[in-house]
Amino acid sequence: MRRLPCLLYIFPAVLLLFPACHKETEEDKVKKVITSVQQAAEEKKIKTVLDHISKSYQDPQGNDYNGVKGLLAFYFFRHQKISVYMPNIDIIVKGEKAVAVFQAILTGKGTGEDAGGILPEALGAYNFEVLLAKEDGSWKVTSAKWERAGEGAGQTQ
Repeated sequence: MRRLPCLLYIFPAVLLLFPACHKETEEDKVKKVITSVQQAAEEKKIKTVLDHISKSYQDPQGNDYNGVKGLLAFYFFRHQKISVYMPNIDIIVKGEKAVAVFQAILTGKGTGEDAGGILPEALGAYNFEVLLAKEDGSWKVTSAKWERAGEGAGQTQ
């Protein structure tokens, strides 16, 4: 009978160790890249965003790596505060390639000198399809396409 109370303490402790044994999947790693880009965008850290973008990046909108760099600089300069909300991310990994599909709600606020400081100057919901590939053991974004949610297919912003 003395063993029972001892087991009651040991069993929950052993159960707590199981989550620590969870091996990170490739899907988890891809999701971490997407959420790292999200956080870096909100913190307006261009270098951190670019660390996750492949130097060979090309998208259907005609942007390459330097084009993305310019878009980020423009948007970060234009908006004092940026928020990105992504309710969920669907990820498919096939070998060294991955696709992440998600909807993001983007807002940008002004300097605070007018109503733009309280209300977003820019607000939009966008559907994203992001392609990633493994480069030197790390997942990098190689392309992305996006369109405003609710607009017809093929209309990109």
